[in-house]
Amino acid sequence: MTRRWTMGPEWIAILALVALFVVGTVLPINMGALAYVAAWLVGMYSLGLDEKEILAGISADLVLTLIGVTYLFAIARQNGTVDLIVRTAVASVGGRVALIPWVMFAVTAVITAIGAASPAACAIIGPIALGFAGRYGISPLMMGMFVVHGAQAGGFSPISIYGTITNSVMEDAGLGASHLTIFFSSLAVNTVMAAILFVVLGGRKLMRLRMDADGELVEAGAATGSATAAGGSETRVHPDRSDARSATGATPTTGTPNPGDAGTRLEHTLTLLAFLAVAVVALVFEKNIGFAAITAAVVLSILTPKAYKDTVKQIAWPTVLLVAGVSTYATILTTAGSPEFVGNWAAGLGAAAIGALILCYVGGVVSAFASSTALLPVIIPIAIPLVAEGGLSAGFFVAALAVSSTIVDVSPFSTNGALMLANKPDTIDENTYYKQILGYATIVTLVGPLLVWVALVLPGW
Repeated sequence: MTRRWTMGPEWIAILALVALFVVGTVLPINMGALAYVAAWLVGMYSLGLDEKEILAGISADLVLTLIGVTYLFAIARQNGTVDLIVRTAVASVGGRVALIPWVMFAVTAVITAIGAASPAACAIIGPIALGFAGRYGISPLMMGMFVVHGAQAGGFSPISIYGTITNSVMEDAGLGASHLTIFFSSLAVNTVMAAILFVVLGGRKLMRLRMDADGELVEAGAATGSATAAGGSETRVHPDRSDARSATGATPTTGTPNPGDAGTRLEHTLTLLAFLAVAVVALVFEKNIGFAAITAAVVLSILTPKAYKDTVKQIAWPTVLLVAGVSTYATILTTAGSPEFVGNWAAGLGAAAIGALILCYVGGVVSAFASSTALLPVIIPIAIPLVAEGGLSAGFFVAALAVSSTIVDVSPFSTNGALMLANKPDTIDENTYYKQILGYATIVTLVGPLLVWVALVLPGW
């Protein structure tokens, strides 16, 4: 009697994910809307879930973070506070434009290394960093990805959220902790990726640029390579910053007061205090950054209601739909058992190194659409048979899994990538910027786990 093979829900969920990704890439349809359709159909007719159970998978925390942060920074752009931050930060690096991306990388890394959640760090630093990009002609893709890679560079310190989760899961699984191995692996990989982005996306050109006292870009003369004060020549470079644009590239509202006005200074002060309050509440007291940001935005709006009555329209609603839909479908994937199915299959292969590579790709692909924090506790225990029977180093193998599962957070479907998309400079078209981030995320997802595996697992450290 011939045995009939039936497609299980884990395969249906995987195929639906591939289908929505293909359709969303080929056609100009918001992938979040497609993900909602896929979640509804797969959830109801393959998993037997009702609509309430399907909707329970939405990441309300992520959605609120996007709404709150983009609302608060819309206010900051409108009243010129981000413009002020841009000028101050440029002065702090001595006008060296090439240092700006690295300053943002380092600051974000420090924030996550001391215990901040990666999305919280990106939410705080990302809009400011992209303000620099819009003001000084720096590639928005480079600047946004520097922030994300910075967050992941520091994200596995022994006192960080990722580091604590990863090492705790290792200890619970009997693998022992590898605090420094995992931390320095993530730091090294993300720093190398940032360096590659810097070179490919125009960093060498930025090294020739300086800011003068008037905020103008100045390029040192090629003949002498020195500034005019040393007897050389210089060329004044004018970025795209017409009088109708602020330092972030945003078009200010009609009637914006002069930066020297007392009223404007008060608005700047209040907005900066709001930023500080949000950072303290989110990072020190570990409260939800979405609640903190939207509360700060509402307070500022109450203080000056007429000035910000239309600011809510500037919330990145297309990005909210994108992330809400995809996060809902990610829960469908987990419910269907797709990650465990692929992971267990990889662990059952004869060659331990090949199984490790497959698990790195499982972590990378799934995390590009889902929460890295939620994935790590799931995928690390799956690796135990490979460590026990394949003779692999637990520290370096888990480091490879951890890095593969987090470098893909540059994806526009992840919280960090979505925050970079939501806070794009107005100098770049949203669809163009989305395709740039998606293209880079695709390269990282396809190539990143392989290179991490080659560096950390294949040598058999």
